[in-house]
Amino acid sequence: MYNPKPIDTSDVKLTDDLLELTEMIAENIHDVWAKGRIEEGWTYDAKKDGEKKTNPCLVPYDELPETEKEYDRNTTLETLRLIIKLGYEIKKK
Repeated sequence: MYNPKPIDTSDVKLTDDLLELTEMIAENIHDVWAKGRIEEGWTYDAKKDGEKKTNPCLVPYDELPETEKEYDRNTTLETLRLIIKLGYEIKKK
């Protein structure tokens, strides 16, 4: 049985600059996901159907329900925290 063991990043505090990036990165994550699905032949429909390859989330990020946006935001925040936890620095040029 699979037992996920993500690295604990709860002690990592992100700077205000990095927190400001969250929404931009979350939107890009959604766009990358959507582009991949569309390239695989998926289309928009109000109901998700794996056989018909339809998904209600194939809409622009700003049209997503908050619950879906929150998923992308959490992915973003955990990724940024992990990068820092592993000793990397993120700097704006």
